[in-house]
Amino acid sequence: MLRLLLKAALTVVFVVVLVALGTYVYGYWRGERSAGFAADTPVINQDRVRDAGAEIAEGAREAGTRVAEAVEDGAITAKIKSKMALDDYVRARDIDVDTSDGLITLSGTLRSEAERERAVQLARETEGVKTVIDALQVSGEL
Repeated sequence: MLRLLLKAALTVVFVVVLVALGTYVYGYWRGERSAGFAADTPVINQDRVRDAGAEIAEGAREAGTRVAEAVEDGAITAKIKSKMALDDYVRARDIDVDTSDGLITLSGTLRSEAERERAVQLARETEGVKTVIDALQVSGEL
């Protein structure tokens, strides 16, 4: 999903650059930047071009924001999973970590209540975490 959002953001930025470059080159060929072009050259409505550019720029900003949020969520998830993997009391492979805008959901089945408490503590202590939802199950049979 992160790759898809990144590709979408890069595509939007690429289109914005192409439109800006095309507008500049077309204006140059039309004679706005050099003299001697024919009078029947089509005229571009500058207000319409400006409005279209503003819409494209807004779309690029929104796509960039979504990409940044996805990258930030992925980084938080990676930090939590790394902490759990390095901890002697938590079996990280038994825990799923889902992140959405700083909201962390922990799920999975653990061996003990102490392991559950430690996993939740590690998640809460991670930078960028706003809330931790504990959906962990304890089953002493693992």
